[in-house]
Amino acid sequence: MRSQAFFPLLASAIKALKMAKKVKVVIKVNLKAGEATPAPPLGPALGQHGVAIMDFVKAYNDRTKDMKGQVVPAVITIYEDRSFDFELRKAPVSEMIKKELGLDKGSGQALRETIGTLTKDQLEKIAKEKMDDLNTDDLEAAKKIVAGTARSMGVKVEE
Repeated sequence: MRSQAFFPLLASAIKALKMAKKVKVVIKVNLKAGEATPAPPLGPALGQHGVAIMDFVKAYNDRTKDMKGQVVPAVITIYEDRSFDFELRKAPVSEMIKKELGLDKGSGQALRETIGTLTKDQLEKIAKEKMDDLNTDDLEAAKKIVAGTARSMGVKVEE
């Protein structure tokens, strides 16, 4: 009987310890998977907050080693005690479009020069894949977001 009362108490104590860490700053970075280095832009961004840069680089490269060749954004939460947590996101929509169409880069003159065409199926595939990171739960709205990014890159979207 006594042990049952102990576990909720233990759980609330653990929760309080986790909440005790004060967030200093949240940083968002886009890095190539498995290829992060302490060089700019990452080194200065973390260094100014006193974070052990190599600890982050090793952890990021370990978690992204299977995704080599992709750009994988990370959201890094830095706490007052100089510790950090990070969460990985999906590749940016522009990177997904370039990969889907086999392009190296977007158009330099987006509205004048078209560099490719995105089909309805490709548009839907990218929208579904990126849905977790977008600020919508509606597939049609997600498609519009992807289509807007495509147009700004100089990619025509099928009607």
